[in-house]
Amino acid sequence: MASATQVNGLNGVNGHTEPLPAEIPKDERCKRVVIVGLGMVGVAFIEKLMKLDAKRREYDIIVIGEEPHVAYNRVGLTSFFQHRKVEELYLNPKSWYSDMPEGSLSYHLNTLVTQIDTHAKIIATSAGTTVPYDYLVLATGSHAVLPRHTPGHDAKGVFVYRTIDDLEKLITFSATVKGSNGAVVGGGLLGLEAAKAMMDLEEFGSVKLIERNRWVLSRQLDADAGGLVVEQVRNLGLDVLLSKRVGKINVDENNAVKGVTFEDGEQMDCSCICFAIGIKARDELARQAGIKCADRGGGIIVKPDLSTSAPDVYAIGECASWENQTFGLIAPGIEMADVLAFNLTQAKAHAPRKFNRPDLSTKLKLLGVEVASFGDFFADRDGPKQLPAKRGAKSESLKPQDGVKSITTGPPPPPVKALTYKDPFQAVYKKFLFTMDGKYLLGGMMIGDTKDYVKLVPMVKKQTALDVPPAQFILGAKGGDEEDADDLDDDTQICSCHNVTKGDVVESVKSGNCKSIGDVKSCTKAGTGCGGCMPLVQSIFNKQMTAQGAEILNHLCPHFAYSRADLFNIVSVKKLKTFVEIMKEAGKDADSTGCEACKPAVGSILASLYNAHVMDRPHLGLQDTNDKFLGNIQRNGTFSVIPRVSGGEITADKLIAIGTVAKKYNLYCKITGGQRIDMFGAKKGDLIDIWKALVEAGMESGHAYAKSLRTVKSCVGTTWCRFGIGDSVGMAIRLEERYKSIRSPHKMKGGVSGCVRECAEAQNKDFGLIATEKGFNLFVGGNGGATPRHSELLAKDVPPDDVVPILDRYLMFYIRTADKLQRTARWVENLPGGIKYLKEVVLEDKLGICAELESQMNELVGTFFCEWTEAIKSDEKRKQFQQFGNTEDRLENLETVEERGQQRPTYWAEDMCTEDFKNTKWSGLTWQPMISADKFVDTPTGSSQSVKRGDTQLAIFKVAGRYYTTQQMCPHRRTFALSDGLIGDDKEKDKLWVSCPFHKRNFELKGETAGSCSNESSLSIATFPVEERDDGLIYVKLPPVEELDARLGTSKWKVKQGERADPFVALDKKLKGMKGRKPFNESHLNGTAQTVTVGGGDGGIDW
Repeated sequence: MASATQVNGLNGVNGHTEPLPAEIPKDERCKRVVIVGLGMVGVAFIEKLMKLDAKRREYDIIVIGEEPHVAYNRVGLTSFFQHRKVEELYLNPKSWYSDMPEGSLSYHLNTLVTQIDTHAKIIATSAGTTVPYDYLVLATGSHAVLPRHTPGHDAKGVFVYRTIDDLEKLITFSATVKGSNGAVVGGGLLGLEAAKAMMDLEEFGSVKLIERNRWVLSRQLDADAGGLVVEQVRNLGLDVLLSKRVGKINVDENNAVKGVTFEDGEQMDCSCICFAIGIKARDELARQAGIKCADRGGGIIVKPDLSTSAPDVYAIGECASWENQTFGLIAPGIEMADVLAFNLTQAKAHAPRKFNRPDLSTKLKLLGVEVASFGDFFADRDGPKQLPAKRGAKSESLKPQDGVKSITTGPPPPPVKALTYKDPFQAVYKKFLFTMDGKYLLGGMMIGDTKDYVKLVPMVKKQTALDVPPAQFILGAKGGDEEDADDLDDDTQICSCHNVTKGDVVESVKSGNCKSIGDVKSCTKAGTGCGGCMPLVQSIFNKQMTAQGAEILNHLCPHFAYSRADLFNIVSVKKLKTFVEIMKEAGKDADSTGCEACKPAVGSILASLYNAHVMDRPHLGLQDTNDKFLGNIQRNGTFSVIPRVSGGEITADKLIAIGTVAKKYNLYCKITGGQRIDMFGAKKGDLIDIWKALVEAGMESGHAYAKSLRTVKSCVGTTWCRFGIGDSVGMAIRLEERYKSIRSPHKMKGGVSGCVRECAEAQNKDFGLIATEKGFNLFVGGNGGATPRHSELLAKDVPPDDVVPILDRYLMFYIRTADKLQRTARWVENLPGGIKYLKEVVLEDKLGICAELESQMNELVGTFFCEWTEAIKSDEKRKQFQQFGNTEDRLENLETVEERGQQRPTYWAEDMCTEDFKNTKWSGLTWQPMISADKFVDTPTGSSQSVKRGDTQLAIFKVAGRYYTTQQMCPHRRTFALSDGLIGDDKEKDKLWVSCPFHKRNFELKGETAGSCSNESSLSIATFPVEERDDGLIYVKLPPVEELDARLGTSKWKVKQGERADPFVALDKKLKGMKGRKPFNESHLNGTAQTVTVGGGDGGIDW
C-alpha cells in the first residue's frame, strides 16, 4: 500500500473529511477494533466482521489507510489504464462506508500509522493522533521490491507496479517519452500484467519484458508451459528477453533512464523501466513495536488463530508470516480475514477456527492467454508435499533417502506420474500429476484451455480416489465454448479470490435477491477480484435463472409417474384405500413393494383422506419408524413422548402426572418451542405403560412424531395480559383441538397472538393469527427451520366466527395440492401467482371448490381418535412394542451420560464404522431356530422382526413370501434399528433393500450385492441364510454364539462415552467462576437443591 509521497493528517469519518483530533475517544459500550491498512484484505475483514457482529453489536471499527483512496481492486489494476477512473476499481463505493450505523465504522485516508504501543494498546499516526484499541489488526500489505543494489535504481523513469499512485506516475511519464522503448523487469504474474499495462498506454514504440529465467511464470509453470506462454505473448507484440539479468541502469546527465546493461555485457536502449520482481511484507511497523517478525523473507509471525506475539494484535494478508510463509495472492488473505472475523464474534459459542495451509491454485488471463495452475503443480519437480491417505491406512510420509545412496545414485524420482498434452496449433498445454497408481490427482497446470479448472481443484482438495482413468482428463476435456457447472458440487469453489462456492451463487439467485449478474457480484463478491471466474459465474447464473422458469418433473419416486398432488387426486376420486390398490391403479409395476420415498407419502395420503390408525396392518409397512411406534426415535433407539398441551395451557394436575411418569421411567425432560413438555429416553417396551399413565391423567397423543399439526402456540392474550385485545389462548386451543391428528404433506405449526406485540410469533408459522380491534389478521405460509420464511397476510380483520372456515379451506387445499414433504412456505411460493392466487381460491372461490374443501375438512376432523389410546386397547398393536420378537430380554444400544441432573445418550462417534461386515469369513454356519413364523405377516409392503442371539441383535424381514436376515446394526452411526426400516425394491434390476430409519442408508437384501450399501459405498452389513420350516419356526444359519458376538455383539459396537470429544470443555473453563453461576444441582438459597419425592413418605409430598 505504499505510495511515493504521503499526505498525512486528513481523514474521512463516516464520509466526512476533517482534521484528525489529538486522540480519537473510545465508546466504552463497545470494544474497538482498529485496522491498519485499507486494502482488499482489510475491507474484506471489515465486511465479514460487521456481518457477523450485526446482532451482538460488540465492536466499533476504525480503519486507517495511508492511500488517498478507499479499498480498491488491486488484482484488476491493469484495467485502470483503459478507463482512468479509480472509482471503477473501488470494491465498495464511498457511500458504503458512510451509510454504516452511526459509530460502527470510521475510516481515515491519507494517514500513516507510525507507532504501536502494545502495552498501552494505543497506536499513533504521523499527524500526532493517538488511537486506543481493544484489538489491533495489521493488514499493511506489502511493498513492491526495488533492487536498490542496482546502479541507477533511483533514476527518472524507474517505476514499480503496485498502487494507483504508481500507475498515475507511469501514465504521466509515458506521455513525455512517446515512441521510445519501455521495459518491464520480471516475468511473473505481476510482470506480465505490467507489460500489458505499458502496451495499453500506446505511448511506447515497443515494450520489452526482461526475465532472468528461461521461461516466464516460473513459479506457476514448467519449462514447456512457460515456453508456450512466451510464444503466445510474443505473437501479441511483446518482446520477451529470457535469461537476462539487469546489471546496471544507464542514465544521462539528468539522471534519466536511457537504457540498461545486462550482466552479460549486452546493452539495450529504453527510456522507462518498471520493476515487477516481487513483493516484500510490510512488517516495519510491527518490528518497531517489538512484535516478532520472520527473519528470512520478512512478515509478521502469526499463530494459527492469526494472533501475533503481542496480546490482542493480529495480522492478516500479505504482511502475515504463517509457518514461515507469506502469500502474495488475494485468496489466502481473504481466508485469513474470514477466520479472524469468525473468531472475534462466534468463538464464544463455537470452537475457534484455525488458518490452515491455503490453496495456491490460480486461474488468470494474462495478455489474452488463459493460464491456470492448481494443487501441487510442481510435485514432479520437487516431490509431492503430501500423498493422499489410502482407505484404511495412514497418510504416506516421504522418507529421506540414505545419504551415501543419494551421492552414488542421485535423488530418487518423485513418486508421481505426469500426463501431458501439448497442441502447438491451438496453443494448448495441459499437465496433470497423479499418484503412481493413477488413483489420485495431485495437481497440474493448463495453458489455453482452462475450462476444467473448477472441476479439478476440488478433486485435489478432497483427495478422493478417481473413478475414471487419468487419460480421460485429457480426452474428455473438450466441451462447448461456455464453461459448464452442471457437474460441480455446491461446495466447489468457483471464485478463489473471495472463496465463493457454486452453492453461494445458486442460493443468491434462488433467494430472489439477485436478478442480474451485477446483483450476484455485489451479493457474493464473485468476479470482483481478478475476474477470471466470471464466465463460470455467468453460466451458473444463466442456468439457474432458466431452471426457475423451466418445467420440472416432480414424480413421487421411480415407482410412480405422478406427483403427490396427482396421486392424492387419483386415490380420492377412485376411493383407493390400500397400498396394493394404489400400486395396481397408479404404480408402474402392480406387484412392486415400493420404497422408502413413496411408502410414507402413500401412508400420509391415506391418513389425510380416511384417517385410519397408522398402525393397522394394511398401513403399518408404509410408516416411517416415528409413525410406526407413535413417537420420535432418538439417537440411542429410544423414543420421545410428548402429550398434547393445546394452546400451551396445562393444569397443575397434568404437570404432576408428567413429572411422575418422567421420574418413574427416568426420562429426560425439556420444554419444546411449541409450549409442550418433551420426555426423552422412553424404551420401546415401556411406551404402552407410559401412554397409559398419561391417558389416565386426561392427556392424549401430541402427534409430535407425525407429519401433522404439532402445536398452536399462544400468548396469554386477554386471559391475563394488560395489553391483550383478543383471547389468544381460547382461539389457539380451539384451533389445535380442531386440526389435531390430521396428516398433511409436512408438519404444520400455528400461532395466535393477542395483540401486535406478537409474543406467540404467529408470523413464522404455517398459519398464524394476530388479534386486532375487529378480529384477527390471518397469516399463512411461514416457517422457521433450515430455510425460514416470514408468513404472508391472507385475510385482514377476520371475525372469530370466520377464522375456522378460512383455515379449513387453506389447510385442505394445501393437503390436496402440495408435493411430498413440502412445507406450506414452499407450497405458497410455488403456487401460480403465489399469495394472490391463494387468496382468489380460498377467499373468492375462484375454482368453485370452497364448499368441497370445508366439507372434506369437517369429515376428516370428525374421525378423530387418540392413537395412543387405540394402541393401548389393541392386543395386536401392543405386541409391536417389544424390543425382540424372540425374547423379553432388553439391551442398551448406546451408553448414557448424566448431565445437569438428567440422563442423555452419549455423543455419536466421530466416524462411521467402515468394517467390511459383508465379507466376514465365519468358521462355520449351522441352522438355528430363532423366532416363530406367526410373528410375521404377509403384506405387500413387507414385515420384520428383531431377534437376539447371545449379545448380538439380528433383523429378519419377510417380503413377498421370502425371508432375509441381516445384522440389526446400521454401521453409519452404529444404531440398532434396521428391522424398523422401510423395504424398497426395483423390479427391473431385481433389487431389494432396507432403508435405515435413522439416516436412510439403503442396504441390499438379495443377490450377490446383499449387504452392500447403495448410497454409501464404504458401508456394509452382514447377511445370513434364512428359511421357514414345517415346525412353524424361522431358522437362520449362524456361526457359534461366541464368534457371532465377537464380530457383531451389542456390547462391542454400541457407542460408548468418550468416543467424541465434549465440545464444551473450553467454554466451561471460561464460564467457571462467573458471578451468579451455580452448579446445576445446587439452590441459590439452601446450597444443595432438595429432591421432591412423589407419593408421600419422609420429606415427600402426598399429592
